[in-house]
Amino acid sequence: WDDPDKEIAEIREHMDSVSVEPLIVELDGRPIAYLQSYDPHLEDDHPYADQPFGTLGVDLTIGPPELVGVGHGSAILSQFVEELFGEGAPRVIIDPHPDNGRAIRAYEKAGFRPIGHRHSQYGDVVLMAVDADEDDDEDLGD
Repeated sequence: WDDPDKEIAEIREHMDSVSVEPLIVELDGRPIAYLQSYDPHLEDDHPYADQPFGTLGVDLTIGPPELVGVGHGSAILSQFVEELFGEGAPRVIIDPHPDNGRAIRAYEKAGFRPIGHRHSQYGDVVLMAVDADEDDDEDLGD
């Protein structure tokens, strides 16, 4: 993410937002990550408002450097996406920077697939999605 002071200020704003749900992820009682979901349809002029109604976006950042790159990101996202599907979200999106190969691989491991490139106020991103009905299809194959 960007400058920590700027990001923390935005997280504080999200705590009172109707469109964003901010969460702290814990591992063995220790906070390790910030996770949020947001509804792009509740924000004026959001660049992802073209996604199907009910789509939720997610963002994740893991704090302790020793916990990055060891599978926590994909595990956290997999669990969270299942919860969002259980609440009725038809699609979940995430938007890593195109140069962030580690994040893209983690998101693919969590079931996301690239659906396009975007440039917006958030910069250049690879828009990635996972759909609830894809999850159902996988269950049918078991």
